[in-house]
Amino acid sequence: MHRIRAASKTGAELTDVTSGLTRLAMMTLNANPRLCARVMSGMFAIVLFAGVAAAEEAMQPLFEDFAAAPETRWHYVADGVMGGVSQGQSEIVRHGEYAAIRLWGRVSTDNNGGFIQVRRDIAGGLPSEAQGLRLSVRGNGETYYVFLRTHGLTRVWHSYRFSFTAPDHWSEIEMNFADFVPSHGDMPPSFDTRDLRRIGLVAYGQDYDADLTVRSIAVYD
Repeated sequence: MHRIRAASKTGAELTDVTSGLTRLAMMTLNANPRLCARVMSGMFAIVLFAGVAAAEEAMQPLFEDFAAAPETRWHYVADGVMGGVSQGQSEIVRHGEYAAIRLWGRVSTDNNGGFIQVRRDIAGGLPSEAQGLRLSVRGNGETYYVFLRTHGLTRVWHSYRFSFTAPDHWSEIEMNFADFVPSHGDMPPSFDTRDLRRIGLVAYGQDYDADLTVRSIAVYD
């Protein structure tokens, strides 16, 4: 199981909310001082809650935000390397203040194929205390995967996999490492995060039009 939640507000958005509530309180003060006290109390609770949420988000180590030359880290691969006929591409795009990576194309299971993906290496693995990944994604309502490979996997088709649905609006999806499943029965049932060497964003396993955009990948513990 994975959890999906709407993308949280940025610090700039939080500042806008605080400014708006302050203006409301000053207007209320002129009309009704007693009501103003109630408004100020509610405003404090809202800002405190939002501030805690923003602080918790800021504490999540950012693994990838697709800034600073992401095209040197991420590389597109399709099933043509093994005889498949899926067609697609990837690109770095901008959504407001964010950079993101977009993977799109037509996945075909013809000729023993069935995937397009964009992937990058993980130098040095991830910390031993890491519990999972949090992705900010937007898609077209289809199913996608995160593939993880470790140094101990020698066959190119072996990976640990997590599937998720990418809705048509920005959402955050949490992926606990314990919920990744081995692709083949002869693999170890779990992995050490320190041994991870590659991550892939993948459209896989069925005939469909893929369109996935990811703007951040964070590690949580």
